Amino acid sequence: MSEAAKVRHFPLGDFALECGATLPAAQIAYTTYGALNAAKDNAIVFPTWFVGSHLDVEWMIGEGKPLDTTRYFVVVAHMFGNGHSSSPSNTPPPFDRGRFPTIDVRDNVRAQHRLVTEGLGIAKVQLVIGGSMGAFQAYQWGLSHPGLVERISPMCGAAQVSRHCYVFLEGAKAALLADPAFNGGDYETPPEVGLKALGRVWAGWALSQQFWREELYKRMGFDSVEKFLTGFWEAFWVRCDANDLLCQLHVWQTADLARTPGYDGDLKRALGAITARCIQSPGEKDLYFPPEDMAWEAAHMQHAECRPIPGPWGHFSEVGIDPFCNEFLGNSVRMLLAR
Repeated sequence: MSEAAKVRHFPLGDFALECGATLPAAQIAYTTYGALNAAKDNAIVFPTWFVGSHLDVEWMIGEGKPLDTTRYFVVVAHMFGNGHSSSPSNTPPPFDRGRFPTIDVRDNVRAQHRLVTEGLGIAKVQLVIGGSMGAFQAYQWGLSHPGLVERISPMCGAAQVSRHCYVFLEGAKAALLADPAFNGGDYETPPEVGLKALGRVWAGWALSQQFWREELYKRMGFDSVEKFLTGFWEAFWVRCDANDLLCQLHVWQTADLARTPGYDGDLKRALGAITARCIQSPGEKDLYFPPEDMAWEAAHMQHAECRPIPGPWGHFSEVGIDPFCNEFLGNSVRMLLAR
C-alpha cells in the first residue's frame, strides 16, 4: 500500500451523538489519494459502505479513473462501527462491545465534516459519492452542507430506508442473534454459527434472480451454489466482528434524510432542499434499493438525474466486479463531474 493510501485517524475528542450519549476520545479513520490544490477546492469525499473500507472503492480512484487523482483530492471516510473509526471492537469500557452507543447517519456526516474542514482544511467539496450506506451519507451531506458540496452521487442506495429493506435487515440480525455464543455481545469466541447464518440470509438478497439463474457465481470462481455460499458468503462474514455489524445495521435501519432537524419527517421537502447537482446510480435489479425508489427521489430534487446501472448484478453493481457495470458507473460519475 502506498503511503497516501494508509489509514489515518482524526481525533474528534468527546463526540456528542444524536442518541444523546457522548463518545469519549472518538476518532474517524480516513485515507487520501491525490493532492489538495492551493485553493483547497478540488476535494471528493467518499464515505464507506456497510462492512466496507477504502480498499473496496480503490477501483474507482487513481490516474485516469473516474475519480482522477491528477485532478482531485479524494478522501475516503470510514463510518463509525466499521472497525477503523470508533467502533464496538476498538472502544474501551464503558462503551465497548454491546455497550457502544447507537449511531446515526448524521453522526457520521458531522464527524466527516469536521475531518474535511478542521482536519484537512478543505474549502470546497466537488463531489460526495457513496454506495449503499454511503449513499445515505451522500444525501445527508447534500442537505446539511449546501454551501460546501457542489455535487452528490448516491449509488445503489436511498435517502430513506424502506420498510422492505428494514425487514430484510431484521432477518439478517435475527440469524446472528440466534447464536447463543453471541451472549449479548460479550462473546469469548466469535459467534460463527450466527455469522454464517447471516451470510446465507444475505446471499439471497445481494444479487438478483437473474444472477442465480445464469449461474454467474461461476464467473466469481465457484462451480456450485453451495461452494459459493460457503467459500464466499460464510467466509466473508466470519471475518467480521458481530458487535460492529450490529452497530452498522442500526445506522442502516434508522437512515432517514427526513429526520434531519427542520424537516419534520417530510422526505419530499428534505429532498427538494438539496441544491447540489446529482446523478443517482441504482442497480437495475437491486433488491435492497430498487431503481424506481431512486427515480422517485430524483423527481423531488432540484438538479437530479437517475441513471440505473444495467445488468444482473443487483446490489453488487457498484462494487467493481463486472467490467460493464464499472464502465457505465464510471461514465455517470464523469458526466456529473463535468457539469
